[in-house]
Amino acid sequence: MQYSRTISRRDFASGIASVSAAGLLLRPRVAWGSQVRVQEIRVISHESHFYCGWPTLIRRAGGPLIVVYSGGREDHVCPFGRVEMIRSADNGKTWTWPRVILDGEIDDRDAGICETTQGTLLVTTFTSLAYESYHLKNAMQKQPGESGAWHQDRLDRWLAAHNRLNQSQRERELGQWMIRSTDGGITWSQRFPSIVNSPHGPIQLSDGRLLYAGVRLWDPGRPVGVCQSSDDGQSWQWLADIPVRTGDAADEYHELHAVETTSGKIVVHIRNHNAANAGETLQCESADGGKTWSSPRAIGVWGLPSHLLRLRSGRLLMNYGYRRKPFGNQVRYSDDEGNSWSDALTISDDGVGGDLGYPSTVELDDGSLLTVWYERLADSPHAVLRQARWTIADA
Repeated sequence: MQYSRTISRRDFASGIASVSAAGLLLRPRVAWGSQVRVQEIRVISHESHFYCGWPTLIRRAGGPLIVVYSGGREDHVCPFGRVEMIRSADNGKTWTWPRVILDGEIDDRDAGICETTQGTLLVTTFTSLAYESYHLKNAMQKQPGESGAWHQDRLDRWLAAHNRLNQSQRERELGQWMIRSTDGGITWSQRFPSIVNSPHGPIQLSDGRLLYAGVRLWDPGRPVGVCQSSDDGQSWQWLADIPVRTGDAADEYHELHAVETTSGKIVVHIRNHNAANAGETLQCESADGGKTWSSPRAIGVWGLPSHLLRLRSGRLLMNYGYRRKPFGNQVRYSDDEGNSWSDALTISDDGVGGDLGYPSTVELDDGSLLTVWYERLADSPHAVLRQARWTIADA
């Protein structure tokens, strides 16, 4: 799907965007004097009969790109989710057919990925039984012909997957997981617990340690904090709690991501569902390698969850899904290590609803940026992976 096709669904007469003589999409100027020039938006997933969700994009040393995501799905929550991987050797012009790298007995969701300085690939996910309460119990209570009743073949299919394990076995499958590859993704380890989970996975610090900011999903109270690895991701140890802002509950913090600034400060963003700043991104920082953290604070950004990237210039980039009209994906940047953030720059705004987002971005050799996210389009009940190539032009 080319961008000319996708943007035809929106009315640009409102002045939200205009097409330049060169054929690039120019977004409005923002307060910090920058424009986003979107060169192309297109679908990159191959199997339109499956729902694809919650991807993470990385650029390996040497240039190849990898996207991992939850694939093989029938719905936003279902028993069929598995972790899949696609690759590109030409800066996203073409992508390989998906390869399944992890498929557990229940729903494998959000896939994150990190490459270490030793060339090891670490992929993260978590397992869920949410489909039971969201869909399956209600479907089983419906009578044939009743409003909302499923076709029998669909119900049989879900029950066949669900009943591979009994209830106690299914509950033992709940966890947050990691797999490792030391041969570029050809072979993978067995999954092992990662202590925390967050959609985009861990990062590597300048001192060589790996740092994973996230939530202990299945622990009482769902603690939020960071764990670390000093052996290339083979083992992980709890490092520190992230404090809870006064008046907040820790179990309303979700989906963290971290970045290290050029000075060594670590910045973490948090998806917040507490009443104060609900639906916004909170930020906290560490100046001692992750041992202690500032209290989370609002940064005036509605939209989540955030993926953080440090560009070669040292500038920080945050990108996030925007799940209200105009539905899409936005980015902001910081030239002062996260002390302040620019106004929003729009990457996409042609979404049909809120089932989209989780963007992640890499910087290419020519300075352009590539962003991948998931999105349910108007013509299908299944979400796809979309990709944008774009640049920031400072005035």
